[in-house]
Amino acid sequence: MTSESRIAWKPILVAVVAVLIAGGIGYYAWNLRSEHLATEGELKAAKVQAARYDEEHNKVVACTTAKDAQAAECAAVQKSVEEMQGNLSATKTELESLRKQREETAKRLAAFKDLTDKFKKMIDSGKLDVIIRDGRMVVKLPAGVLFDSGSAELSRDGELALMEVGIVLRQFEDRKFMVEGHTDNRPLESAASTTRYRNNWELSAARAVTVIQFLIEAKMRPENLLAAGHGEHDPVGDNKTAEGRQENRRIEIVLLPNVEELPAMPEDKPKTKE
Repeated sequence: MTSESRIAWKPILVAVVAVLIAGGIGYYAWNLRSEHLATEGELKAAKVQAARYDEEHNKVVACTTAKDAQAAECAAVQKSVEEMQGNLSATKTELESLRKQREETAKRLAAFKDLTDKFKKMIDSGKLDVIIRDGRMVVKLPAGVLFDSGSAELSRDGELALMEVGIVLRQFEDRKFMVEGHTDNRPLESAASTTRYRNNWELSAARAVTVIQFLIEAKMRPENLLAAGHGEHDPVGDNKTAEGRQENRRIEIVLLPNVEELPAMPEDKPKTKE
């Protein structure tokens, strides 16, 4: 080949190389554009997926919050129900207690009316009185009707009065009675009384025992009778006046309550050994 022909091929070779280079660059650029478009698509898909994730996460958070709120509400409702059940139980207990109290009160009133009716004749004649004192039914007899001053021996009128009392009280076979002697606050004066009794307390106790002995003679059951002397220490009147002192000198026959009439008391719990 001549030098001229070699020179003529050089531009062609350069052109071919340039075309190949341009084609390679174009192909590379096309590949880069495709990758860029693919990356943009993936990015958009990722953004969409992220948005969906955020939406689902928000839903989960909302559901969790609603669940917690519902659980708290359920707990509050359960607590309210338990409190209402407790209040209902307490109310039932209180109603039962009130019912028992009403029944016991009705029994005591019925017993008081029965006793008053039976003693009506003696009440009307002024020989005794039936009262409620300190929550107890009491048959009150003036000491002047039963005894002479400073004496524990029954007068004739006193025996007759106690005979009537015994006839009535022995009808209450299931009852126990406390016979209580009371005096005013004046010291014993007569020689007979001061020789026999050291003070009003001994005189009041002796009078109570005398009344019990007579009631036993009137066919009352001894096991149903108890004696007590209060002396001047349980006044019902003013000891500064003659009327008050006369009211304080008395014999009281107290109807003791039956066991079922007493309020329920808590039982002692057995002590545990340590």
